[in-house]
Amino acid sequence: MEWGMANRLTQLVQSDGHALFLPVDHGYFQGPTRKLEEPRQTIEPLLPYADALFITRGVLRSSVDPENTRPVILRVSGGTSMAGKDLANEGITTSMEEVIRLNASAVGISVFIGSDYEKETLLNLSKLVDDGERYGIPVMAVTAVGREMEKREARYLAMCCRIAAELGARIVKTYWCPDFDKVTDGCPVPVIIAGGPQVDTELEVFQFVHDGMQKGAIGVNLGRNIWQNDFPVAMIMAIRAIVHQGATAREAQELYQSQKNASQQ
Repeated sequence: MEWGMANRLTQLVQSDGHALFLPVDHGYFQGPTRKLEEPRQTIEPLLPYADALFITRGVLRSSVDPENTRPVILRVSGGTSMAGKDLANEGITTSMEEVIRLNASAVGISVFIGSDYEKETLLNLSKLVDDGERYGIPVMAVTAVGREMEKREARYLAMCCRIAAELGARIVKTYWCPDFDKVTDGCPVPVIIAGGPQVDTELEVFQFVHDGMQKGAIGVNLGRNIWQNDFPVAMIMAIRAIVHQGATAREAQELYQSQKNASQQ
């Protein structure tokens, strides 16, 4: 592996082999998402606890202090919105020159396997990998499912992750599911957990994160489960404890509760 590629991956994945990425890229297709209406206010208190930010170039420039940041994974796919007909009809929105100009450590792109635009998004990934390898910039593939949430099951996600790895992604971001080990076992590159199922309590978030880590994930890429929580700093601290300290779900819950209580005093 070239020095630049290895160095950038080391920035993202910590010495324990694990990583906590904080995604704040939701506005690229959702607009001003709840509790992400003012990105700077959302990002700043969480930044000390994240290993990297997954972000668009516009929000990076407008809302992140270049003197106080974390490694950046730049969202480079888009071109569709919640108001349009099909979220899967994405293209590459950001050039590799722009990625280098912004000093990003990696790039992220969605692929929509099983959709009408499967071929186009997989070819987008392939082209991005070609460009990334040329400049030593790793590509994170995001196994997106658009509006079809029922696709979050092991057989489908395992197929998506393996295809992304086969096309050259250095890291794959995918949803947690029951039998998550079937997903990670079939993927020869590191797997990061995206948002899991809709849950009602913080403990349920901690449970699926812990389960995913036990079954082969190297970390998480959780956004709304963190910054839409009423106590986002407590939430990210608790998730970080699972990812980097091997905490159980119950231990994470106790940490969350203690930090929540402290913030209310």
